[in-house]
Order: sequence, then structure tokens, then C-alpha cells
Amino acid sequence: MRAAARLREPAPALDDRDRAIVNALQEGFPVCDEPYAEAAAALGMEADELMDRLGRLLEDGVLTRFGPLYNAERLGGGLTLAAMAVPDDDFDRVAGIVNAFPEVAHNYARDHALNMWFVLATARPEDIGTTIARIEAATGLAVRNMPKIEEFFIGLRLEA
Repeated sequence: MRAAARLREPAPALDDRDRAIVNALQEGFPVCDEPYAEAAAALGMEADELMDRLGRLLEDGVLTRFGPLYNAERLGGGLTLAAMAVPDDDFDRVAGIVNAFPEVAHNYARDHALNMWFVLATARPEDIGTTIARIEAATGLAVRNMPKIEEFFIGLRLEA
């Protein structure tokens, strides 16, 4: 079971190829029979090297995940940001409960009174409230629902 991502020591230094991978794959990933081979070729490397580097970036914590991002709202679902004030000595237990909900997309620890933040994605918009109520019942803690008012996309571009 994954715990909430906690702030860690600085990540290892990235070389130019790592930066190129992070920059390129944010723009999209090929949908074809050999996606890693196609993505690697565009980066001037072999598929095995790309997969090894992605694995290392994930293992080192440089990347927290590698996979598709679905727009739940465009698929007819609901999406919201939620936060909780969790006692520090109970944080890992509560993170385990929260993360067991399949609707929880990602969960992060924050240095704030509301120290656990997570994204909920549901099959239907009306399921957000129900899911929040289930999390509150399971944890015994209040969940703050912070629905999106306006969407911003912030890309990460790493200088070579």
C-alpha cells in the first residue's frame, strides 16, 4: 500500500538524457505496437535504455509516477482536490485508509494545518460527496472538498 508522498532529501542530479526524457514524455507517449521503442527512437536511444532510465527515475523519487492522466470530467466523471488535518502520529495509518479508496488518484503530505492533500476522481460527479463521506467514516476525520474553479496546466521543462 502506498503512503502519502512525503518531502524527502533532494533528488539525485539528472543528466541531459534524463532531462530530455522528462521533457519529451510530458508532451505525450506513443500509442502503437511498440510505444517504448518509438519514444526511445525520438530521443536517440534504445527502448531498454529508456525503460531503465524511467525505472531509475521512479526508484530515486525523481518521478513519483509514470502513466496516463485521464480527464475524469471529460469522461463524465467527477474530480476534486481534498485535504485533511491528520495528527502526525497517525498520518501513515490514515494515509493507508485513504489510499485504499480506488477513487484516490494521488496523496501528498504538506507542511500545513491541512497536512494531507489528495485528488479524488469518481465515475460520476455526484459520487464525490459520497466518497468523501466514506473517507470521513473510515478515518474519523473531516475532509475538506475543494472543487476546481478554474483549471491551469503547469508544465515542467528541465534545462539541458
